[in-house]
Amino acid sequence: MIKYLELSKVTAMHADEIRSAVARVVDSGWYLQGEQTRLFEQEYADYIGTRYCVGCGNGLDALTLILRAYKEMGVMNDGDEVIVPANTYIASILSVTENGLKPVLVEPRLDTLQVDDRLIEQAITPRTKAVMIVHLYGRCAYTEYIYDLCRRRGLRLIEDNAQAHGCTFGSKRTGSLGDAAGHSFYPGKNLGALGDAGAVTTDDDELAKTVRTLGNYGSARKYVFCMKGRNSRIDEIQAAVLRIKMKYLDAENNIRRSIAERYIANVSNPLLLLPSVEYCAASVHHIFPVLCTRRDELQTYLYNNGVQTVIHYPIPPHRQLCYAGFAGLNLPITERIHHEELSIPLNQTLDDYEVDTIIQLLNDFK
Repeated sequence: MIKYLELSKVTAMHADEIRSAVARVVDSGWYLQGEQTRLFEQEYADYIGTRYCVGCGNGLDALTLILRAYKEMGVMNDGDEVIVPANTYIASILSVTENGLKPVLVEPRLDTLQVDDRLIEQAITPRTKAVMIVHLYGRCAYTEYIYDLCRRRGLRLIEDNAQAHGCTFGSKRTGSLGDAAGHSFYPGKNLGALGDAGAVTTDDDELAKTVRTLGNYGSARKYVFCMKGRNSRIDEIQAAVLRIKMKYLDAENNIRRSIAERYIANVSNPLLLLPSVEYCAASVHHIFPVLCTRRDELQTYLYNNGVQTVIHYPIPPHRQLCYAGFAGLNLPITERIHHEELSIPLNQTLDDYEVDTIIQLLNDFK
């Protein structure tokens, strides 16, 4: 069976370095808010191209803390609106509603699977305070039009960079394109920890300080609590592991890109809608999405022939039980994507034989 993703193989690529790094943390006796976290935050900020990186517990916390910080700073208030792509993982929307804010869902483009920037301005109301773009599947969702629109309308631009570590727009990396960005280091991500971890990147002094304070129980000074915060901190072991894996991120993204290019060049089955060459160039391919009207049949066929796939995601956020208030929304492009999307194996551990096998099976599907 060709697995969709074998994390043990990913870890094995740098196992000796990872074991040594973990052992040093264990031996140090310092497991939170120590030297490894400080170094990781510095190195990741340098990599992304921002002044600040603040580690936190996970990617959802990163987005939630950004929005909470803006409320503490007086930028947002209960009931304000945040424009969010309708086609996204639910964490993007959870971060909005957890803060007492209102998510306004905007449809994606079918050719990019990212938010349709042509539809954003008509979704803006007097209560709109931010636009959250999501670099879904590892593809850059940023456009200069979105940036100019946010500046013209006085809106914060927030990036959900949970799936796009190392992705670029021109000479800049995603995570540095807006006012703030949330990052997830869930183990299956292109830059994955050995457990949960996340971070916020920004150039904003006040935002960085507020996020750090909120993630430390609301305390900037020990036992003094100026805000009602939470416990959301990256631990020393995860920081040490991420420092090792970050050294190889760009090279491993290049491997992913080369596999994506092989898929695009060689899969010719008219029943499948693959990403375009332009899509490929703008992505680090955390997920390789294929659309098929017979998606479930395709998934069963591939599994029966030894290839494991995953659906990202079978139920769109506005159809989830926890968001029953969205039930009346008409979002046909989002629903089409969620009904047809199938994620094909694509990661740096696949060998040529496995890639060739997947290509042949996709072409043979009838």
